[in-house]
Amino acid sequence: MRIAIVNDMPMAVEALRRAVSFEPAHQVVWVASNGLEAVQRCAESTPDLILMDLIMPVMDGVEATRQIMAQTPCAIVIVTVDRQANVSRVFEAMGHGALDVVDTPALGVGNPKDAAAPLLRKILNIGWLIGQRGSRVRAETAPPRNTGKRQSLVAIGSSAGGPAALEILLKGLPPDFPAAIVLVQHVDQVFAAGMAEWLSSASGLPVRLAREGEPPQSGVVLLAGTNHHIRLLKNGTLAYTAEPVNEIYRPSIDVFFESVASHWNGDAVGVLLTGMGRDGAQGLKLMREQGYLTIAQDQQSSAVYGMPKAAAAIDAAVEIRPLDRIAPRLLEVFTK
Repeated sequence: MRIAIVNDMPMAVEALRRAVSFEPAHQVVWVASNGLEAVQRCAESTPDLILMDLIMPVMDGVEATRQIMAQTPCAIVIVTVDRQANVSRVFEAMGHGALDVVDTPALGVGNPKDAAAPLLRKILNIGWLIGQRGSRVRAETAPPRNTGKRQSLVAIGSSAGGPAALEILLKGLPPDFPAAIVLVQHVDQVFAAGMAEWLSSASGLPVRLAREGEPPQSGVVLLAGTNHHIRLLKNGTLAYTAEPVNEIYRPSIDVFFESVASHWNGDAVGVLLTGMGRDGAQGLKLMREQGYLTIAQDQQSSAVYGMPKAAAAIDAAVEIRPLDRIAPRLLEVFTK
């Protein structure tokens, strides 16, 4: 993979170079010391992946991510030395289309390969994602749902561009919205709690991490909060599971949507938002086949038109809507 590094700290650049060098198939094609230089270099030679710092002179990583995704889009991973101090900036960059976030590998501390492993795993996942390989082919059909008990659920999946899209969607819903909401966003578990707190503050709705064994419930937005997948069980409660192990992203949107199609008792809407790759498309189709309303974000309002495009291509979405028209549609469905 052709990789670019954007960082103004020489030690961080060296740490990233060394980490990347542990995989012979990877090549660092250029290094930029600030966001403005990165935008210019990316226009001249667009890499497969950019490792983007957040805090830099001239132009920071958030604005650089926004401009690159608008002009010469490519995969971007935010690399930061202090995730706790930069939570809002991390999710702002992800709202512009950054795919993931990882800590800067430590230089000269412990085993260098161990320090590089989290970054290399992210790069491996993105390599599969860019090539759209590794997605499971699902021929199974979910059993008919039991509609004896009428409950209401909104199942939402998002990836690149998701934090900003989720903020807009949730802001459009009132505090007394009558349906339970469960979010599956591609984000590492070390950032999940920060994302829940950020979304809660930004949207005005209570957002927290989903707990093992609890049911979805109206009045609170639950966010998948570990590197395991989240499922809805037959008894109506949520559970985290390591299986299936071959999913690229953890948590997987497909895994959750499929479990909703199989086990939810009542009314539900599946919503697939902006993101790269195909995760969520097959699960959304299973929800549609079970008679649920399914919505995919449209191309014009998507930061990255990958997952919604995949859903549209297999006719998984009953409706394709601009982001700002999804919340009004949910209100229409659940408050009629």
